[in-house]
Amino acid sequence: MPAVMNNAQLIVKTLEQAGVRWVFGVPSGPVLPLIDALHDAQSVDFVLTASETSAAFMAEAVGRLSGVPGVCVCTLGPGATNMSTGVGGAWLDRSPVVAVTCTYGEHLLERRTQMRIDHLALFAPLTKAQRRIRRGEVAESLAWAFAAATTEPPGPVFLELPEDVALAEAAEQLPAAPRPAGSTAAPSHFAAALSRALSGSKRPLVLTGLTLTRAKRLNDLQAFLERQRIPYVSTLHAKGFLPESYPGALGVAGRARRTDVQRVIGTADLIIAVGYDPVEIDFEDWEPGSPVVHISTEPALGPERERLAYEAVGDLDAMLAELAHVPSVPNDWQPSEWAEHRLLLNANLRPGGLGLAAHHVLDVLRERLEDDAILTYDVGAHTHQIASQWQTDVPHTAVSTNGWSSMGYGMPAAYAAKLVHPGRTVVGVVGDGCFQMTAGELATARRLGLRAPIVVLNDGWLGLMKVKQERRDFALSGSFLGEQAESPTNYFGVPVRAARTEASLREALDWALCHDGPSVVEAFIDVAPYSTTVFDE
Repeated sequence: MPAVMNNAQLIVKTLEQAGVRWVFGVPSGPVLPLIDALHDAQSVDFVLTASETSAAFMAEAVGRLSGVPGVCVCTLGPGATNMSTGVGGAWLDRSPVVAVTCTYGEHLLERRTQMRIDHLALFAPLTKAQRRIRRGEVAESLAWAFAAATTEPPGPVFLELPEDVALAEAAEQLPAAPRPAGSTAAPSHFAAALSRALSGSKRPLVLTGLTLTRAKRLNDLQAFLERQRIPYVSTLHAKGFLPESYPGALGVAGRARRTDVQRVIGTADLIIAVGYDPVEIDFEDWEPGSPVVHISTEPALGPERERLAYEAVGDLDAMLAELAHVPSVPNDWQPSEWAEHRLLLNANLRPGGLGLAAHHVLDVLRERLEDDAILTYDVGAHTHQIASQWQTDVPHTAVSTNGWSSMGYGMPAAYAAKLVHPGRTVVGVVGDGCFQMTAGELATARRLGLRAPIVVLNDGWLGLMKVKQERRDFALSGSFLGEQAESPTNYFGVPVRAARTEASLREALDWALCHDGPSVVEAFIDVAPYSTTVFDE
């Protein structure tokens, strides 16, 4: 450590000590002192992105996949408003992020002047906490931010850094390394209360949700399902946190072919909601009116409280460990009905149509990718299709945004996932509307040399809006993107291959997965099948 540091250098040393590997952002004058300090860092790199929104999405994905808060930085005013979109994703998708806006010197912060807005007010509804960094409080502010971001439930914390504070001589030492929170015991009589609920049920069903994605004792929950012969349904975020190859894995609530999934949920006489977070799907949109056992780190909210048979709130891993003490209780579920349901759901997700469809693309991808390959995806009709059709047994291998549900997430998330897991295959799947929003990040991937193919589902429409317009008998207005143009040879120097058939798609994917750097596979698909799989009620 240099004998004399400025506060920007102290911040970077603190990031290194906390295990941060990347700071994502876009530079400006007030950001330059921090970037200069990052230039000399031993283990933290500044990653230039095409937009501040993507920088925040990449930080969110890093925080989600690694558990170490992702860090993003931007300039004041429009840089902050751009970054706020991605920070909102960390807020509603519950990911640890520290977001920093570098601003003018302290003497200008109460003036009406170019670009300056009230950043603390801007980020107040999007973050767990907000603070302006002041002289003499730099180390304490960083330690506070990391602790707040990782405290259950995790989320983003906002820091405002005045330029003169960043350049001032540091008057503090490095803060102590953050300590992980200790575990606590499960609520007393947890196993007995759950046993009583099961004893009064003939068709119990587990629903897994977002909070489960932060648990470690997943094997205990899987063993409980197998011992009790209970099926489960997941939310989008919980995909893969229990194996979807389990015969009792009956689908994803509220996504493609939702009526098929809801039909089987409706036959349950007890719902055991493990880690359910209503930010993913409203309670009344999936719950059939049965009693509910709520097991999570936070209390049940709203309509769910009216259905509670039992509520256990606390350390989720401690409660999952206690499941081993719940004796086996017979029920009326038959493996044959699980198998029939799975066959019907898979068939209904693959309707007939003209030419290549999204479900064909997903089947070819699943055939080509390893079990631990990471698929990131964006928001649109394909989100619903992927959530229900894609099969995975590995946590954090189907990565999307659900609480926030912002278009423009899939590509930045793919590149962040490749940084976190450089030895694993990562593929991003985006719609053509999403691709238009984030195509500039291909230049980021090229600069970083990231071998993470992007598959663009080009159907010429904002497909989810088209389906919603059809369902409501609205005119198909404002959702047509235009005639599908031929693929160029490259975007920003990143090579492109087009595919219009399954055979050409296989060839293009084989090329992309072997290409030494980023690539794009543009799959020209028929939009029509979405109309029978998405919002099928």
